[in-house]
Amino acid sequence: MLKKKFLKTKCKVTFELPEGIEGAEEVFLVGDFNNWDEKATPMSKKKDKFSITLDLELNRDYQYRYLVNGRDWHNDHHADRYVPNPFSEYNSVVSTYPGS
Repeated sequence: MLKKKFLKTKCKVTFELPEGIEGAEEVFLVGDFNNWDEKATPMSKKKDKFSITLDLELNRDYQYRYLVNGRDWHNDHHADRYVPNPFSEYNSVVSTYPGS
């Protein structure tokens, strides 16, 4: 799930791992904002949900995915849209354009 808060100079985006992913013990948010570094952005677990809030630049689209337990890639069912990736799959996209 995505929650956005638009501020004057940035967009605070909260990413929340979709429910129904069994066995998730460790989750990382991986995407354009961290150069697709699989270990750079760990998500915190609270009340059986993984989440993280990032400050992102306004007026951009960011591709991302969730990496669960270091091996399973998941998309966000609440993403703004999806785009194909080079691995014959899709990446989630979050837009930081005001009104998106």
